[in-house]
Amino acid sequence: REKEGRREGDGEEAGWFMNHRVPSHKRYQPTEYEHAANCATHAFWIIPSILGSSNLYFLSDDDWETISAWIYGLGLCSLFVVSTIFHTISWKKSHLRMVEHCLHMIDRMVIYYFIAASYAPWLNLRELGPWASHMRWLVWIMASVGTVYVFFFHERYKLLELLCYVVMGFFPALVILSMPNTDGIWELMTGGVFYCLGMVFFKSDGRIPFAHAIWHLFVAFGAGTHYYAIWRYLYLPSTLQTKVSK
Repeated sequence: REKEGRREGDGEEAGWFMNHRVPSHKRYQPTEYEHAANCATHAFWIIPSILGSSNLYFLSDDDWETISAWIYGLGLCSLFVVSTIFHTISWKKSHLRMVEHCLHMIDRMVIYYFIAASYAPWLNLRELGPWASHMRWLVWIMASVGTVYVFFFHERYKLLELLCYVVMGFFPALVILSMPNTDGIWELMTGGVFYCLGMVFFKSDGRIPFAHAIWHLFVAFGAGTHYYAIWRYLYLPSTLQTKVSK
């Protein structure tokens, strides 16, 4: 009886900030506090991402810069908006099973397009190396394949899904290293480190309290670092050159 009481006590304690870990074939159910943290840690970045994307648009000097700003801005904003909506529905409207399931799939699909959109400014605006011109289109094919994968195999092979994100995140980066101009590489690598460290928490639901919310923060830090690199090395130089020529 004492053991059962302890187990019940442990369950109550875990229920405040972290539920028990679930089998790989089931979805982890966050606590109320974790739900709130999951929503807040991405909702907070919606306005900054809109303002940052608008800033790149107004700094654009030609069609390619404008197009790249739109692509990157849509990918960045969609990541935070879709994630916030999904986590809010999952928290407050979990009885809407079909809606929640569809939003969960869209949330995972958006990650692929966010990765592709994050590389778009580098591939569109930098002088391309020997294989980079092919990567400009290949990255979107990879995002489309990832979308199809989520549609048919959502939540079935979680480690394989994580591997797909990692491959898509790192493969285009290798191509960028072949470009003659490597300004901003350190920022890209730093952002990648944030994403990689965050994946530890992404797979730690039920082991670390607020693991998913912590993952959200690492995503925000990684996205912020990459945004700085795009603003500083791809958009700001052209603006400064225009001012000097005038």
